[in-house]
Amino acid sequence: MLSPIGGPATASAIGLYARETAGFAERLASAVERLQAAAARHGAGLVQSTSLGAEDMVITDLIARHKLPIAIATLDTGKLHSETLALIPQIEARYGRKVEVFSPVHDSVIHFVRVRGEKAMYESLALRKECCGIRKLEPLSRMLAGRTGWITGLRREQSANRAVVPFDELDAQGRVKFNALADWSWADVWHYIETFDVPFNALHDQFMPSIGCEPCTRAIAVGEDFRAGRWWWEDESAKECGLHVKKTEGATA
Repeated sequence: MLSPIGGPATASAIGLYARETAGFAERLASAVERLQAAAARHGAGLVQSTSLGAEDMVITDLIARHKLPIAIATLDTGKLHSETLALIPQIEARYGRKVEVFSPVHDSVIHFVRVRGEKAMYESLALRKECCGIRKLEPLSRMLAGRTGWITGLRREQSANRAVVPFDELDAQGRVKFNALADWSWADVWHYIETFDVPFNALHDQFMPSIGCEPCTRAIAVGEDFRAGRWWWEDESAKECGLHVKKTEGATA
């Protein structure tokens, strides 16, 4: 895979990544069964927390295609690319499902920027995590309030930190987190998108496999890790925002 870091070149993400690999039909059937079981178990207490990335678009399509009574929600951090935000009305028009949008507390963002500056995330890991806390973790807490389960697009292949992601686990608050595509490959994700004509973020065609906030996302180069374009100035072990880090005693996400 060639990358246009520093340049405007684009390529077809489907052409680059979509491949039908052995066992795909079985992995797809298992993912549907997991979603159906989660919906039956949790009912109105279940929500898909979508980042609007490729994996989450697959899950949204599965929810709609199989008519599952699962709410769909996302975080608008105030720093997302316009291409990411454009998916919200696309989802609503395509699937007839309302997307719940949770944004950070306006005064908290204003205070952080005033005190820390617009580029604080580049200055230290602590400041970057503080920014993530305001823009992501606090809105997520409101998204999950009153819920008993949530669905993510985490996959084991995404990074070393996620290599042992289970299909379901308890989060720090005791809710069940379902990782419906944990055993899927990147090829599986794009094969599904191609097969079912699933909408996806246009930035995937610009060599951005993992997309977060605009200041914290760049294109990746040939041979780089899947998440190398996220927080690229930090050590690999630090590359989580806290949304998917299980807290342990004495530790903070």
